[in-house]
Amino acid sequence: MSILEVDLSFLFLVAVILIWFMIAYQFALTVFGYINFIKSFREKRILDAGVYDLPSCTIMIPAHNEAKVIGATVQSMLELNYPAHKLRILVINDGSADATASIVQNFASRDRRVELFTVPPGEGGRGKSRALNLGLKHVKSEVVAIYDADNTPDPEALRYLVAQLKTHKELGGVIGKFRTVNKRATLLTRFINIETLSFQSILQAGRWQMHGISTLPGTNFVMWTHLIRSLEGWDEEALTEDSELSIRIYEMGYKIKYIPYAVTYEQEPQEWKVWVRQRMRWVRGNNYVIAKFFKVLPKFKSRRLAFDILYTLSLYYVFFAAILISDILFIVSGLNLVSIALPGPYTLVWIFAFFLFILEILLAISFDSEDSLQSIGLIIVMYFTYCQFWIYVILKAFYVEYIKKEKRIWDKTVRFDAKPGNP
Repeated sequence: MSILEVDLSFLFLVAVILIWFMIAYQFALTVFGYINFIKSFREKRILDAGVYDLPSCTIMIPAHNEAKVIGATVQSMLELNYPAHKLRILVINDGSADATASIVQNFASRDRRVELFTVPPGEGGRGKSRALNLGLKHVKSEVVAIYDADNTPDPEALRYLVAQLKTHKELGGVIGKFRTVNKRATLLTRFINIETLSFQSILQAGRWQMHGISTLPGTNFVMWTHLIRSLEGWDEEALTEDSELSIRIYEMGYKIKYIPYAVTYEQEPQEWKVWVRQRMRWVRGNNYVIAKFFKVLPKFKSRRLAFDILYTLSLYYVFFAAILISDILFIVSGLNLVSIALPGPYTLVWIFAFFLFILEILLAISFDSEDSLQSIGLIIVMYFTYCQFWIYVILKAFYVEYIKKEKRIWDKTVRFDAKPGNP
């Protein structure tokens, strides 16, 4: 046996272990996510039957050149089933050069719940965290809710979130589900729809049910105002401000709960170039969070929390390594360039792993009645295209971050003209 064959056999074994660890753990999370899905029906019925003295709440909506969507978003906020005298909708006009301000001002002139806060000249356009910190200074309510400028939540979404926050004192935040409003627009948005539903069913619902842990998304969540102030707001260096803030909330001894029945709808990228920029921002933001908290994770009192955070933050790279190594080995082996001198039924192992991956995703999206024969076909195509494209995103993000050392700049996702109604 040559040294090359030994090395390749070792790499092959590493790839198998990585992929099977991911699939097995993700499958366990999927099962726990399904348990959470079943339990949520009972929880939702209790909330629907109860009467709650809801606290005052300010919805903060950071908006930078959002004229295409902000009207539909503000209108949906006004339609929320929440006591009008306790609700304030604060739109943060963050250096917009379009009609964002005038659209919001038109709503404000007709409904006192809506307020426009314009970031002072020269201070705008510095990212979502900066806009939220400026807006936070004008919040007087007990609870703050965060929604992106393209979001149209269900009428009951905010009430469900706040009721959970008030009922369970150990919670520092409560998050809901986001769904893709333009999922039928392109093949890409169909892929993203499957990805986002799977992520929430597995890594939000599953983690919450298994570990009592979930992570703030960028939208559709609430938290106590006193908590975010005690944490001194959002980290303005973080491109993924939600992940960074989540860890600090847990460090303070609070929990973040996921409830799948508080639903909002949002736009997703319809073009690959837009998707790449958005995902690169996520990866670079993730790199920042890893660098910031890696040394303090061993000091966490909860080892389960430390493991969960480390696994979740490193998920991009575990997935990247497994896919890249396996792709290389399959190509060189298929072309008979090298041989893998490692005994075992690995072809069957890989086939079984692939079908388990499909089953896992299919079960995860079944929570939202998205499982169908068409979805099975999309998942198969998605594995060989969309999933593989993540290799390019991670490599490019690594190059930009560590080779070119470009400054981290918030890259706003391109919007499309909003259409009334949800899918």
